[in-house]
Amino acid sequence: MEHSQIILSEMQKKNITAYKLAKETGISVSLFSKWRKNPTSEIASANLVLIADYLNCSVDYLLGRTDNPEVNK
Repeated sequence: MEHSQIILSEMQKKNITAYKLAKETGISVSLFSKWRKNPTSEIASANLVLIADYLNCSVDYLLGRTDNPEVNK
């Protein structure tokens, strides 16, 4: 699974919209639309950190390196 798919799935589980996450992290809302259309593993590390912090999980979880969102948090 691509990193973007993991992020979008986690957002859906937590009922967080792309608009809300974008507004509160400063990440472009268009980035989330782009991920829906074309999932990618190319996500800037700074964005991964912002998203992990916002979703209250680890970067390793978003990268698919663990199934436990709490590992290496």
